[in-house]
Amino acid sequence: MAVIEVQPLVLKDVILIIGGETGDDYRKHVDAVTFTPSSSTITWTGLGLNTHTDAAIATWTAVLNYVQDWETTDSLSRYLFEHEGETVEMEFAPRSGSGPSFTANVAITPGAIGGTVNTYATTSVTLGSDKPVLVPAA
Repeated sequence: MAVIEVQPLVLKDVILIIGGETGDDYRKHVDAVTFTPSSSTITWTGLGLNTHTDAAIATWTAVLNYVQDWETTDSLSRYLFEHEGETVEMEFAPRSGSGPSFTANVAITPGAIGGTVNTYATTSVTLGSDKPVLVPAA
């Protein structure tokens, strides 16, 4: 049996393009990007003391943690606010310049407005997503 080496991922310099090929890169607006699957197992029990278990197909979300910016006309805050309800392509590359990236179609929803005194106004938004596609590095 082979022992598989690991290259741990540390997020430092990412790419986050929202809006497909004509979209904008919002890497400077976010401090976290997370695609999360959610799935449940289902079990059927027969009357012959038998059971069968399977997993449901996962549904996906994309969570963006970001700092609010309402002064910049093309900021992420404004993009989410102005494009509510649209489904757009999003590309996330955990390492800018190396390694694979992930693309998915996400349903845009706006984030919170405002925050607490004497702190950066940060917020989080959960976007509905299809299963991300892993795009190998070029």
